[in-house]
Amino acid sequence: MTEGSPVATHHTTCAIVGGGPAGLVLGLLLARDGIEVTVLEKHADFLRDFRGDTVHPATLGLLDDLGLFERFDALPHSKIRRAFFPGREGTAVFADFSRLPVRHPYIAMVPQWDLLDLLAEAAAAEPTFTLLREHEVTAVTRRNGRATGVSFTSPNGDGRLTADLVVGCDGRWSTVRRSVGLPVREMPVGFDVWWYRLTSDRHLDESLLPRVRDGKVAIGIPRRGYVQVAALGPKGTDAAVCTRGIDAFRHEAATLFPELADAVGTIATMDEVEHLDVRLERLRRWHANNVLCIGDAAHAMSPVGGVGINLAIQDAVAAARLLAGPLARGALTRPHGSRVLARVRRRRLPAVVVIQTLQRILHAGVIMPGLRGSPPDPPAWLLRLLHVIPALTVVPAFAIGVGVRPERAPRWARRPGSAAPISREAR
Repeated sequence: MTEGSPVATHHTTCAIVGGGPAGLVLGLLLARDGIEVTVLEKHADFLRDFRGDTVHPATLGLLDDLGLFERFDALPHSKIRRAFFPGREGTAVFADFSRLPVRHPYIAMVPQWDLLDLLAEAAAAEPTFTLLREHEVTAVTRRNGRATGVSFTSPNGDGRLTADLVVGCDGRWSTVRRSVGLPVREMPVGFDVWWYRLTSDRHLDESLLPRVRDGKVAIGIPRRGYVQVAALGPKGTDAAVCTRGIDAFRHEAATLFPELADAVGTIATMDEVEHLDVRLERLRRWHANNVLCIGDAAHAMSPVGGVGINLAIQDAVAAARLLAGPLARGALTRPHGSRVLARVRRRRLPAVVVIQTLQRILHAGVIMPGLRGSPPDPPAWLLRLLHVIPALTVVPAFAIGVGVRPERAPRWARRPGSAAPISREAR
């Protein structure tokens, strides 16, 4: 319930580092089971451009279970019901989300800060939840090989927060995983992304269709009043992109999006173009004594498919279900606590491996050929099959929109309409 002030006792049951989707969902779910939880977020707000903004059907269903969908649905957003695949002979529907047998068969495109504000507001209604903004975690504190909490800097000075469990939800450059030395497996990625926006009321004819032209690849995401663009290019070329300057960058944007050519002037300077160093990696082990990493801190995903947010949220739901009981009993501070933490990785790893494998296939078959000037050429038999049996487009739609291992909110965390919270005994 507290927000913005230091923790008076400097102790909490679960310290969550990072106020992104995984951190806030985990904090909300644990707090709804009466677990004392503190989220430390290094920024003063969530208002940062070009974060992942895709909210997939599985996450929309979760918001419904948590009693938050109506508030989410009132946020400004656009809906994507199909994803397309480019080829030499034209485009084909690759994934048709409208065919999914789910409550909300589409991808919602909403600024991530709106989603995070919604989650933070819902969590703040729980008496055992605390969000500390402008609290940057600098290290995991340890004693006798076990984590005891975190040290942080804040506007009020440096401090420490002790905790029974520290959960790293602080992204691909995670301070938590670096502090405890969790081993990482890195997979090669040959491209990076440059994010920018084109201010225009003109609506794109298609959604999530990669534009491939003259060795350039980009994806346009329709929004209200603008199009958010992810331009892809060879890794290690950011300095060259900046050197070529804004005029060359605008020209490339107009080449890829000719219907928005009159809007390229809305990119004022290269300062409005944000470079993302694309990484594809996962931890070999997600936990140490009294420490767990989930989301991007455990497995950095490629932006292909926009699945990062939803995988991170599914990690959080699984972690909440597996850890709420042991946290309430104080079991994670006992010698067998690491075995409990290991269950989170065992449950979530298959989904991560499958999605990262699919991303690598798309990198090799679509993105890298496009950057080399060779348009993607999907197998003719595949295009014919999708044309003859369009219902097959539900298969990739399920993999992207629902996931290999979907997670449902625990019963004790659900809020159907205005129903009262469900007690621990009724779970």
